[in-house]
Amino acid sequence: MSRPLLEVIALDVADAVAAQAGGADRLELVTDMAADGLSPSRETFAAIRSAVDIPLRVMLRASDGFAAGGAAALDALCARAEKLRTEGADEFVLGFLASDGLADLAAVGALLDVIGAGPGLDESRWTFHRAIDHAADRDALRRQLAGLPGLDTFLTAGSATGVDDGLPVLLAEAAGGVADAAVGVAAGPRIMVGGGLRLDHLPALRAAGIDAFHIGGAARPSGWGGPVDIASVEEWRAALDEVVPVG
Repeated sequence: MSRPLLEVIALDVADAVAAQAGGADRLELVTDMAADGLSPSRETFAAIRSAVDIPLRVMLRASDGFAAGGAAALDALCARAEKLRTEGADEFVLGFLASDGLADLAAVGALLDVIGAGPGLDESRWTFHRAIDHAADRDALRRQLAGLPGLDTFLTAGSATGVDDGLPVLLAEAAGGVADAAVGVAAGPRIMVGGGLRLDHLPALRAAGIDAFHIGGAARPSGWGGPVDIASVEEWRAALDEVVPVG
């Protein structure tokens, strides 16, 4: 049985080094958590890439909220994505909603073309982030995104308000994935739980078969103004490795 994946948000090199030392398997690179996480600079990515040797998923987002913005804003974000791709980034985090509350496929497609997840290109792996928790219909959004190249993860709390409220949805979606596997249906993107996630949520989530977890503030006992704390990441690593799924 493979160990569960622990992804930690990193803002800079110090965060990245501490997260890796604490046992993180992967980092999500962002800047400006006051806007809920925006795209880092090419220079920040390069510095972190040089400092750690675990996978990095780079946020592609230019403003708070889940709208891609107008044509100029999308063009600017694509230009940022191109710089990051040129620097060596090959895993990403993105996700946008249109005015109807479903996926903005035009914006997503434009970015996939840039990051190398379009037809005929080397495939970059990517996460559709918590925009799914704000969608008008999360099942319809999943169907919209089904089959997009490189999509291997949904980051979700099951609810816009966090895991406390979203836990029943997460458990039901996990059960659906197990049922599909039992009858030979190909598995869809992995569920990675994040957004108000606490240690006491882990037993139920692991028992449901969920094996990927994302933390941000939980790794920072002094808040977003302070750095990632090695001991906090170690506590999550130990808790995940101790909790054994049922079945």
